[in-house]
Amino acid sequence: MSALEIIFLLSAGVTLIAALMVVTARNLVHSAWWLILTLFGVAVLFVLLNASFFAVIQVIIYIGAISILIIFAIMMTRRVTRDPGPKFNREWVLGAVIAFVLFGGLTWMLSTWDKFNQSPPAIPVDADPLRQLGQALVSPDAYVLPFELASILLLAALVGSIIIAWEKK
Repeated sequence: MSALEIIFLLSAGVTLIAALMVVTARNLVHSAWWLILTLFGVAVLFVLLNASFFAVIQVIIYIGAISILIIFAIMMTRRVTRDPGPKFNREWVLGAVIAFVLFGGLTWMLSTWDKFNQSPPAIPVDADPLRQLGQALVSPDAYVLPFELASILLLAALVGSIIIAWEKK
């Protein structure tokens, strides 16, 4: 087993455990900290895939901006961050069964897909991947609509957090 495989297994394990802690922690601030660890684990996986641009974006945008915005929104509401209620409701077994069935279905579907085990096509040496990404983000034929919808979603989240924190007189 190579060093990269060991790093991958460690970071994937930490990411999965942190993601589980995000949804099971009783304290919202602790959930936000676990979310930061999860997003950092994803950034490590991007580094292992030689996608350094996406790793930097993961750290700057998701950890540096969105997670801190979530923590500020939690703290600005001045509500109790600890939920005294039960963490599981009556339908948790049904949810777990559906999750495992979907995971099994996706695994089966990917294992029967003939292009799943093929290596990706080689990128030309003279190609600039950042330029191609930038052109894809603003091209009407590519990702301009999801890019703009993400910005509108972030703006709505910011406005919503301000409305929640607004003190009524």
